[in-house]
Amino acid sequence: MEKLDPRGRKVKILATLGPASRDPDMLRRLFKAGADAFRVNMSHGDHATHAATIKAVRDLEKEFGRPIAILCDLQGPKLRVGTFKDSRAVIRHSGHFTLDRRDEPGDETRVFLPHPELFGLMQKGQRLLINDGKIRLRVIRADEDEILCSAEVGGVISDRKGVNVPDAEVPIPALTEKDRRDLAFAMSQGADWIGLSFVQRPEDLAEARKLMGGQGSLCAKIEKPSAVRRLDEILNLSDGVMVARGDLGVELEAYEVPPLQKDIVNRARLVGKPVIVATQMLESMIESPAPTRAEVSDVANAVYDGADAVMLSAETAAGEWPEEAVTMMHRIAKQVEEDDGYLARVRFLDTPPDPTTADALGHACMTIADTVPISAITVFTSSGSTARRVARERPSVPMMVLTPSMKTARRVALLWGAHPVATKDIGSFEEMIGKGKRMALRHGFGQAGGKLVVLAGVPFGTPGSTNLLHVVTLTGDELDRHRD
Repeated sequence: MEKLDPRGRKVKILATLGPASRDPDMLRRLFKAGADAFRVNMSHGDHATHAATIKAVRDLEKEFGRPIAILCDLQGPKLRVGTFKDSRAVIRHSGHFTLDRRDEPGDETRVFLPHPELFGLMQKGQRLLINDGKIRLRVIRADEDEILCSAEVGGVISDRKGVNVPDAEVPIPALTEKDRRDLAFAMSQGADWIGLSFVQRPEDLAEARKLMGGQGSLCAKIEKPSAVRRLDEILNLSDGVMVARGDLGVELEAYEVPPLQKDIVNRARLVGKPVIVATQMLESMIESPAPTRAEVSDVANAVYDGADAVMLSAETAAGEWPEEAVTMMHRIAKQVEEDDGYLARVRFLDTPPDPTTADALGHACMTIADTVPISAITVFTSSGSTARRVARERPSVPMMVLTPSMKTARRVALLWGAHPVATKDIGSFEEMIGKGKRMALRHGFGQAGGKLVVLAGVPFGTPGSTNLLHVVTLTGDELDRHRD
């Protein structure tokens, strides 16, 4: 088994796999370069291809003995216009344009809109955005058959371009038939996280939860203004969230997205749920071996905000420089976390503990690590809940998460500061202390004479029983005496 040293950073890197990166050799290079978790985009490719990709990740996991999270990202419903007589048309600036229910090729004055749920829903003054917002329409009049609009921004429109409806909650479910098939496939493959697209309301998470059957964790993608308005409810029902800045930047003004990103990150941290910042982080590296300075600042700001993970999309899925993109993101994150002011910035958000023993102990871990020279915090957990409580505090030292559940180990691989280790369960206080010491030495989190904070629950192996915190000193002979 090849040994991989600790990353030396706490924020995680989520890399999307695709034609440029699913080859086992490239996958291995991305992992060694710094990728902690991998995203499988269900919008592209077939199940056979995805199954081979997931197997390659699991093979990599065995090779390095380090749990790796896999996030399967569902496509979600896509609103699109119909076709045009010449495959394209030009909508005049300030001109009128109609979307209707006539299933006929369109022209410069009208086009078929194959989404009956939008007719009668749209109201005067609301917006329709086409082709990622390049065309902006304002509703003049809407009825059951036509939506008459004024073109605030016209331009070329072509067949089946996407439609965004930022000012209304569209009455369609977040899961399509394709999504249901993809979700069943992802569960059969043991996916650790499911990314749910087109979330508008808390109820959208219910069907996905039911279909997941208690397996995996659910990540709600925040990409619509309606989801932002009900974010607290969505956070309560999900296991984590993704700041999907691409669609947010279409449905909102671009300048509204940066403060919104910070707000979503903060609100997720307050409830102890992991939050991923995604989309266009190193976009220019799809074609260039180096990012722009603005992109570097963007990634750095997400790290300073305290995000659990930053994501690469097309940069690693289809770009020309996938390994370089991961390496660059790793270097940016590491440089930020080495900044003397980083800890103060990431803790600018006050995260007072809930009135529970587990939360109080999680907070105490941070305080002890700030007061005493501590090498690492070792957390024993069966569900991952204790690890989330500690990570929420953003302690100054790394957290080693020991769990008898490989599923839990994989899921927490997306959690800020967590180094997951799947190991045998413990049955006594003495065994807990001994194993905590051995694992810290074995995985490079301390050396002889160093101190370790150990957090667990008694009775051992009982979820939700976190009630024990102990500070121990590492001794050099423990690694040689004990082998799991």
